[in-house]
Amino acid sequence: MTNSETTSADELAETLSSIRTESGASLLSLVKASPVLLVFLRHFGCSFCRKAISDVAELTPELARRGVRPVFVHLGTSEIAKAHFDYYGLSDVERVNDPGAIIYRSRVFALGRVNPWWQLVNPAVWVGWLKGAIFKHGIGTIQGDGHQMPGLFYLKDAKIERRFMYRTIADEPNYLKLIA
Repeated sequence: MTNSETTSADELAETLSSIRTESGASLLSLVKASPVLLVFLRHFGCSFCRKAISDVAELTPELARRGVRPVFVHLGTSEIAKAHFDYYGLSDVERVNDPGAIIYRSRVFALGRVNPWWQLVNPAVWVGWLKGAIFKHGIGTIQGDGHQMPGLFYLKDAKIERRFMYRTIADEPNYLKLIA
């Protein structure tokens, strides 16, 4: 059982109320208003990070139909994030700037860190790149913590309903299954 599975409802609510988006909204208020697909990204130089933004952008009409609000947590500056989200047509999406990865490493979300060199030589990552991530989304320099792993959390009624914990940076989550 992970730390995030053993957290209390009070601890989760306290954590969510302390997290503010770039627009100033608390994550708790957003979750109380509608279910949230909380997407933790790696750094913006990562092709899989940009792929995740693109994937969610493509799913925006279906997420809206289901009443699910996407919210992204990132390690970059607000300016760098804005450029990336604008590029993928998600200018108005709620974002949380967490350059110190405090939220990533909180007891509630407990997203791990890995050796980035192992990720680069991992065959699953190469397969992901060859399947198109590197060609469609490019590869850039590390802009943040290259050791930080991403993650997905489906939050509903101030609870974590489901989560997707990445094993490699190239994992391909089924977003719609996560929010089903």
